[in-house]
Amino acid sequence: MSVEKTTPAVAAKITQDPPRASDRSENSLEMAIGRELRGFRRKQEVTVAELANRTGLSIGMLSKIENGNTSPSLKTLQTLATALSLPITSFFRRFDGRRDAIHTKSGEGITTEAADRRACHQTHLLGHIGAPSSGVIAKPYLVTLSQEADDVPTSQHGGTETIYMLEGAMDYRHGDKLYRLTAGDSLQFDADCPHGPTAAADLPARYLSIVSASQNS
Repeated sequence: MSVEKTTPAVAAKITQDPPRASDRSENSLEMAIGRELRGFRRKQEVTVAELANRTGLSIGMLSKIENGNTSPSLKTLQTLATALSLPITSFFRRFDGRRDAIHTKSGEGITTEAADRRACHQTHLLGHIGAPSSGVIAKPYLVTLSQEADDVPTSQHGGTETIYMLEGAMDYRHGDKLYRLTAGDSLQFDADCPHGPTAAADLPARYLSIVSASQNS
């Protein structure tokens, strides 16, 4: 079997390709900004001429920005944002890097709390994903109660939490209130108040716990 050798000319061509890919990335940012500007302007029923009067920018310049043919400065974007009563970040909201979905196979979740011999309470983190534009991160947990327990620890943390009962039944405490949850029930609450299961009525009891909180909390 013969193996072809890359000639210097071909090698040089290969090394010259990446910069063009980078140029496309820059152009896509300009296109994204242009699409957002056009969308906000039309939603507010503002013509290009009216926006030009509000901002002092020429109609030609606005047309170039909306068509992605020029890269507007931050000062120009701030002027446009003020004229349309928008935060400047609105122009970048759809340009966040794409995040792949998180696929966790059965049994592959990370055990975050070892099963306690008395409580028989086990929690698996199924993954987590953050949204940089909103500053929020969500963490889904699969919680299993396999035996009756009187000492399942309560939790207290920032953000909100959503419980979705998968099977079994249990009493769940939030603050000074107690909720009976059965398969198919859900419960959403502020997580800065003490909360947690207090007793399982039908074992095993399994539920999803989805915690949403600020990335800085």
